[in-house]
Amino acid sequence: MNQDTANPGSVRPGGRTARVRDSVLRAAGDLLAERGFATLDLAEVAARAEVGKTTVYRRWRTPAGLVADLLAEMAETSLPHSDTGSLRGDLLDNARLVGKTLTNTRQGRLFRAVIAAATGDDTAAAALRGLYDTRLAEWSPCVAAAVARGEVPAGTDPRAVLSAVSAPLYYRLLVSGDPVDEAAIAAAARAAAIAAEQGVFVSGATPST
Repeated sequence: MNQDTANPGSVRPGGRTARVRDSVLRAAGDLLAERGFATLDLAEVAARAEVGKTTVYRRWRTPAGLVADLLAEMAETSLPHSDTGSLRGDLLDNARLVGKTLTNTRQGRLFRAVIAAATGDDTAAAALRGLYDTRLAEWSPCVAAAVARGEVPAGTDPRAVLSAVSAPLYYRLLVSGDPVDEAAIAAAARAAAIAAEQGVFVSGATPST
């Protein structure tokens, strides 16, 4: 498959092409953070990145293609999981990492923009799922270690535990507008840990009455 027929952003370049990709994605991220997805324009991205417009149109084709590649880059640079020796400590670190991202002026706006893009474009939606699949896979060993230590029951679903940490924080960012502060971060981590300890996230478990 050559570069012109590949899915937008699916070719991993090297050398000068890698530098072009870095410049374009940085410019796209800046514009998304400043104005959102609705006004993202490939020609403006090219101008800001100081890259030929034809190059941008040929490689990414659409604004959604740019967003997809930006998400792929985020997945490539996903941070390693913590190992504090306890599930509660690991989940608190995870919650703090999510909170740091969402409260960063640029990153918080950027995530709003890429989520908006994903609601209306299948390519962007698949890329967003890919990013979270990568991050969940990176942090899943924390839950496996907690099972081995006897902190949570066997069969506890790591993805469900980690999703329970981040979900209330994203709700605050996108829906309620409540602050993503240290109290909210600690509460999200603690609630997910307690639920995991009680067997709430055991695959196939039937909730007790």
